[in-house]
Amino acid sequence: MEMAGVMDSAKELDRVRKEQEDVFAEINKLHKRFSQCNPEQIEKLGDSPWLKLRAFYVQAKELAENEVTISSSLISQLDSLMHSGLSSAQRKKIEVEQKKKRMKADSDPRLSSAASVRSLLEQANNLINEQVAARVTTDDAEKDEWFIVKVTRFDRETKEFEVLDEEPGDEEESGQRKYKLPMSRIIPFPKCGDPTTAPDFPPGAQVLAVYPGTTALYKATVVNSHRKLFTGV
Repeated sequence: MEMAGVMDSAKELDRVRKEQEDVFAEINKLHKRFSQCNPEQIEKLGDSPWLKLRAFYVQAKELAENEVTISSSLISQLDSLMHSGLSSAQRKKIEVEQKKKRMKADSDPRLSSAASVRSLLEQANNLINEQVAARVTTDDAEKDEWFIVKVTRFDRETKEFEVLDEEPGDEEESGQRKYKLPMSRIIPFPKCGDPTTAPDFPPGAQVLAVYPGTTALYKATVVNSHRKLFTGV
């Protein structure tokens, strides 16, 4: 009876994963379609394709949560099946080993669940067409360069953002500058018009400030927090 339950859960897990593949195939099709459009063409598309993309991401999130639920159930069923023929001492040893593995997995930042991966993809999608702060220099550069850029695309394979500096380049550069950057070099801005979403930086904190009339950012030091300025305290 226990084995039948395990097989049923395994089949359900296979079904969910197959459905995930289908959903991500549709998401990739939309991403490819958007990447082939210029800003003017994207505006002409209207809300329909974006609503469709959002619906796919909602579905992907739900499938990821189902995958976690089914996997957890399957683990419990397998544990029960294995423990049924073991002595008390053997079961205790297995439980200790499993606890150690869970603690190791929780402490290892390289290991992430399917749900966290889907969450990252959804967060990345929410930044499309949004302005963000971006460090465009490499990690080994002598000097950091930060700009306000517009996110145009997220590459799911490389986990990198394609961004555009909308300010025209100088005399040595023609057109707008484009970059491909990892999430570690991107800082999303707080929601426009909602100061409650902005961090409350204390006096003395290091932040980025914008040069007037440009997209360039420079490092600055907070003198007064924004909440003190709003309240007049």
